[in-house]
Amino acid sequence: MSRFTAWLADRAAAREAAGLTRRLFASDATGPMIDLAGNDYLGLARHPRVVAAAVEAAERYGAGAGASRLVTGTLTVHEELERRLIRFTGFPAALAFSTGYHANLAAVSTLADADTLVVSDAHVHASMIDACRLSRATVSVVPHNDVGAVERFLSSRTQPRAMVLVETIYSVLGDAAPVAELADVCARHDAVLVGDEAHALGVRGPDGRGLLHDAGLAGADHVVGTLTLSKSLGAQGGAVLGTEAVREHLVNTARPFIYDTGLAPAPAAAATRAVDVIEDEPERVARVRAVARALAKAGGVAEPDGAVLAIAMPGPREAVEAVARAAEQGVRIGCFRPPSTPDGISRLRLTAHAHLSDDDLAHAVGVLEGLVG
Repeated sequence: MSRFTAWLADRAAAREAAGLTRRLFASDATGPMIDLAGNDYLGLARHPRVVAAAVEAAERYGAGAGASRLVTGTLTVHEELERRLIRFTGFPAALAFSTGYHANLAAVSTLADADTLVVSDAHVHASMIDACRLSRATVSVVPHNDVGAVERFLSSRTQPRAMVLVETIYSVLGDAAPVAELADVCARHDAVLVGDEAHALGVRGPDGRGLLHDAGLAGADHVVGTLTLSKSLGAQGGAVLGTEAVREHLVNTARPFIYDTGLAPAPAAAATRAVDVIEDEPERVARVRAVARALAKAGGVAEPDGAVLAIAMPGPREAVEAVARAAEQGVRIGCFRPPSTPDGISRLRLTAHAHLSDDDLAHAVGVLEGLVG
C-alpha cells in the first residue's frame, strides 16, 4: 500500500471512529417521504410554469451555454435573468454565475485583496471562507452576530479597505444577521457589507425579496448581495447583486466568472420564471413561514427567521440516529456535524416547505415531537 493510500485509509478510519463519515444516496430511490431536508422552500422546483420554462430554454439553446460568458456563453436567457433579479431585489445590477458557491467566491475574492481587512462572522458559509483564503486579505473572525466586535475591528484597522461578511439568514442556525446595524457600522468606517441572501430570498422581506431589500439596503453603494438560485427559486446557479461598478469589476476580474462555462440555459430560465411565480403567488411566502413556526414549536426551539431551523443534539452519532428514526417514519430530515458546524455542535437541520400539505405537516410535527420529547 502506498503512503497516499495509507493516508486515505487513516483519514477514513478517523472519520468513522468519530461518527463523521458521510455517504451518498439517491434520495429518489428511497420511496416517497415527507421532505424536511431539502432547500426547495417554496416548492417551485416542480412547479409547472418553472419546469415549462426550463424545457423551453433547453429546446431553444441546448443543454449548456457552450462557453464562458466572455466568449460566446452569454445568452439572452442570462440577460433576462439578471434583469428579473434587479426588478425583484431592487439592486441596481446583477451578474449570474453557474453556482451560488461561485457567486460568493467571486464577490469576496475579487472585491477584497491584500490591502483589505475582511471581518467575517464565525458562521458564514464555506464558500465565503474559501473566498477569504483566495483573496489574500487579512481575515478577522468575530463571534456570531456581534456588531460590537465588528466595529472594534473596523475602527482599529490599518488597511485602506475593509469588508464585512455575513449570511443574511444563516444556513445552519436559521437566524438573521442584524444587517441594518452592520450596514450603519460599515458606512461609518468606510467598509463594504457583503450579505449572502441564499436563505432569505423567497422567504424574507416584502413578497420574499430578501432581507437586504427589507432593510432598505438594496441601493446602497457599500452593500453587495449574493444569492443562489437553488433554494427558494428551485433551480440552480447564483448571482451577485450590487452597483454597476461592482458588476463591471466582476466581469473583468472575477476568475470564477471569467474561466467558468456560463450558467446552463434551463436553470437560468427556470429561475427567471420562479421569480414570476413568487410575485404571482405571494401566499407561498406566508405559508413557508407558517410551516417553519409549526416545526419550531414541535422541536422545542425558537421560531426561525427564515425557513431553516436547527435542534442541537448531544453528539454526531445521536444526530445520525435521530435522522434514521425519522426516516423510518417517513420523514426526511438533515443533520449538520463537524466540520460543517463551526462551533462543533451537531444539530438536526430541518427546512420548512410551502408545498407541505396540512396532513403531511401534522405527521411531521408528530414525528419531530417524538424525536425531541
